[in-house]
Amino acid sequence: MKRITIAVLLAGSLLAATAAAEEKRTSMNERASGTFEVKVAPVAEEGRFPRMTLDKGFSGELEGTSSGEMMSVEGTVEGSAAYVAIERVTGTLRGRKGSFSLVHNGTMRKGGDFRLEIQVVPDSGTGELKGLTGTMKIIIEGGKHSYQFDYTIEPEG
Repeated sequence: MKRITIAVLLAGSLLAATAAAEEKRTSMNERASGTFEVKVAPVAEEGRFPRMTLDKGFSGELEGTSSGEMMSVEGTVEGSAAYVAIERVTGTLRGRKGSFSLVHNGTMRKGGDFRLEIQVVPDSGTGELKGLTGTMKIIIEGGKHSYQFDYTIEPEG
């Protein structure tokens, strides 16, 4: 009986600590938004998968530039494809200067089923962006690109 009581108390304490940590994490989340322009150019070398370079300019709550590379592949059905990309962003996020990296993973199916995940590479933040984590959403409307960047900057320690 004593073991069960201790196990229940430990489990309850663990759940409470996890909930408190999760509440702290979500209460620190912020959202930055703005627009960006992108230039995509093919890489001249031949390879198994088409590769392109990316150069972006961000405006809004994220001000800066990025450069990166993208690799893509088409499916056997027209309109189906996938891409992966890595880019390094340098600039200012709501007044904090530094840089960080993003990794993209996108798929598209004929008929418009498009899925895209863009995440901050763990421990890639520098300067005042050290401890940055988050995800970015790209919105394309009327030929214009915008972003919503949900992020947290964890204090050192």
